[in-house]
Amino acid sequence: MARPIKIEISHKTIIFTVFLGIFLALLYQARYVILLFFIAVIFMSALSPLVDRLEKFKIPRGVAIIFFYLLIWGVISYGIASLVPPLIEQSNKFISRLPQTVESFNNGNFDISFFQSQISSLPQNIFRFVLGAFNNVIAVFTLMVVIFYLIIERKNLKRYLVFLFGDGDREKHAEAFINNVERKLGGWVRGQLILMIIVGLMSYLGLTFLGVEFAIPLAFLAGLLEIIPNVGPTISMIPAVLVALATSPVLAVAVFALYIIIQQLENNIIVPKVMQKVVGLKPLITILALLSGFKIAGIAGAVLSVPTVLVLEIVINEFYRQHKHSTQTLKK
Repeated sequence: MARPIKIEISHKTIIFTVFLGIFLALLYQARYVILLFFIAVIFMSALSPLVDRLEKFKIPRGVAIIFFYLLIWGVISYGIASLVPPLIEQSNKFISRLPQTVESFNNGNFDISFFQSQISSLPQNIFRFVLGAFNNVIAVFTLMVVIFYLIIERKNLKRYLVFLFGDGDREKHAEAFINNVERKLGGWVRGQLILMIIVGLMSYLGLTFLGVEFAIPLAFLAGLLEIIPNVGPTISMIPAVLVALATSPVLAVAVFALYIIIQQLENNIIVPKVMQKVVGLKPLITILALLSGFKIAGIAGAVLSVPTVLVLEIVINEFYRQHKHSTQTLKK
């Protein structure tokens, strides 16, 4: 008779497993903080080189950061200020024509019970929107503070990461690692700006060709929301269709088709090609990263999927370099 196999687990293995479980649990609880910090690192990578250039002109680092903050918020505020008045005007026109539109739909046996249920829940939705907006304002303010201090401490970051590099000149390797991350993530931000300009320009040309009013602010919104893959173009389509619907249903259908075409071009051609150019990612990897990020973490996952892949690539290359160096040292 075969002897039963006896498996012994040492107390060290048990302790290690317990501490690993605790670490993973803490990591999961702090996932939002980690996400916020990662976003801050992305913005630091984009703004830090610009701040360095202004610092060469004897401008204090803190003043340079505040200057770029004001510049960014100025552009966003201008876009919102140019977009809201025409949207309100066109919404009023649309609402004034809504009874006739609903009546024409009813003559075609169109079921409007879904829209009635949505209207009845409008007060609760408004409250949720206001609460969410307040939370987002706090998150954005916190993010700006973290980015500010990261850029201030940019030149000292290598001292905080030397423990990750166990061979040779550790500070030199840490600085090279940070430079690679900054270069890749900064390239991704530049790629996003290029995509926003391309989509905004395509939207403007299409809306102008169709004769839609307020093409400039609508195109600005389309470019601004380009940063949100898949969902952004859909959101930007709503006000454009609303404006067109105030003119005629046929124009609204044409605008809807225009945005669908732009979205397909963006997802399958423009985004992969631009990312390949600015950060060196193959188009297939970009598409898979976007799909995986959206599946795992929704909109936030889709937005951060490409920069996450870029950072993982740098980390894997660094581990490979250290492993190769250790192997060569042992052989000697």
